[in-house]
Amino acid sequence: MDAATYLRLDELLIRRNSLEIEVADPDLWSDQERGRQVQQDLAGVVENLELYAQLESKLEDLETLVELAEEEGDDSIWVEIREGLTDLEGQMEDLELQALFSGEYDGGDAVCHVQSGAGGTDAQDWAEMILRMYTRWAEKRGFGLEPVSISEGTEAGISSAEFIIRGRNAYGLLQSERGVHRLVRISPFNKESKRQTAFASFHVVPFVEDVGDEVKIDEGDLRIDTYRSSGAGGQHVNVTDSAVRITHLPTGLVTSCQNERSQHQNKERAMQMLTAKLLDLERRRRSAELAAAGGEQRDVDFGSQIRSYVLQPYQMVKDLRTEYEVGDVERVLGGDIDGFMESYLRWRRTSE
Repeated sequence: MDAATYLRLDELLIRRNSLEIEVADPDLWSDQERGRQVQQDLAGVVENLELYAQLESKLEDLETLVELAEEEGDDSIWVEIREGLTDLEGQMEDLELQALFSGEYDGGDAVCHVQSGAGGTDAQDWAEMILRMYTRWAEKRGFGLEPVSISEGTEAGISSAEFIIRGRNAYGLLQSERGVHRLVRISPFNKESKRQTAFASFHVVPFVEDVGDEVKIDEGDLRIDTYRSSGAGGQHVNVTDSAVRITHLPTGLVTSCQNERSQHQNKERAMQMLTAKLLDLERRRRSAELAAAGGEQRDVDFGSQIRSYVLQPYQMVKDLRTEYEVGDVERVLGGDIDGFMESYLRWRRTSE
């Protein structure tokens, strides 16, 4: 059955046994994050195995119904068979989507970064709208979103924001969003009510708890600054001088954290974010294909977008890679972006 191939059934069975042994280890939860990750991995494996068992059972039931219909010549049974096949086809499509998450880190959490681009105040407002869109998307999926840092805009919106999205296949799904997003609308900040184009970028790397020997960070390569958090964060933003910004001098990568309770915790989280970014950078260096796909590093400006969100003179959101489009812009901005993600994953598979 194709389902066994899609799910790599033999590998899943071995993986389940390994994870069950790890979960049974009483020392596992001495590291809370590791314990949570192992538990999450096991739940995903068990879910796939249960899905395979359900598909196999439904197929056997349909085969039995076919035999019965042929023996009795009952047309009503064929109606039931056709309905069952339609249902099975839908489940196989879901299974096919799962098979598209073939990357090493696709099943895990994601470190996300939203950055305003060209367009002045409109771009900073647009960056905040993008942040809200992914926040609502995560909520719809039951994913956790952990704010790490935010830089407020000069007049409105945000200059940038960094956050972690936790959930099964979070990184695999969010890869489709990597790049520049363009907004066209009547500017609320323009007294003449002229149409304005604004840009914001979205960048994502896998959040990896244990990178082993893949990334080594020399303390001498770091510049660590502390500062006071500010902005419309309310009680959730630390207002002491405990926020931490870390600059990796050889690469110029910068990461910061302001949402933990102490300077030590902020530094620890910022280091985790930096490690994730360095790991992604190293992986892209080792892979010509990934390096070529690093279009998110281009200028956040005209000609570099992956998707356009048009509010005026018509309503349309269109992905420029897959040609997938939706006319209900508000629904998309409200977090309904699964269609864009799924079309990208299928497009990427055919493009490889």
